[in-house]
Order: sequence, then C-alpha cells, then structure tokens
Amino acid sequence: MATITSVTLPRPAMRRDAKPFAEFRAFWRQFVAKAFNPYRPELHYMRGPGPAWRAKHRPGTN
Repeated sequence: MATITSVTLPRPAMRRDAKPFAEFRAFWRQFVAKAFNPYRPELHYMRGPGPAWRAKHRPGTN
C-alpha cells in the first residue's frame, strides 16, 4: 500500500518596503498620462506639397 505525504512549500519572500499597490498605481498613472495627453501628432502631419511648391514646380513657368 502506498503512503501519501504532504510537504508545505515556503512562500515567496515579499519585499517589506514595497507598497502593495505600487505597481497597480504606476500602471494607471502611465495609462492616464498617455490616454489623456493633449498632443496629437497626426494633426500636425504634413500631407504633401502645398500651393507654393506647386507654383514653383509648375511646368513652363521658368
């Protein structure tokens, strides 16, 4: 007949100086900072040459 033995495994050591929700708060702080950042680079993206460039490079205006 087989015998069953149980072994208690040690708990992983936690840092006592770390606050319990520090990682959670750091995540949300970064999330809010990035989600509500007013800078929108896609609004400042140049979409091609403007009218001055077209006037300068129009064929036959030399």
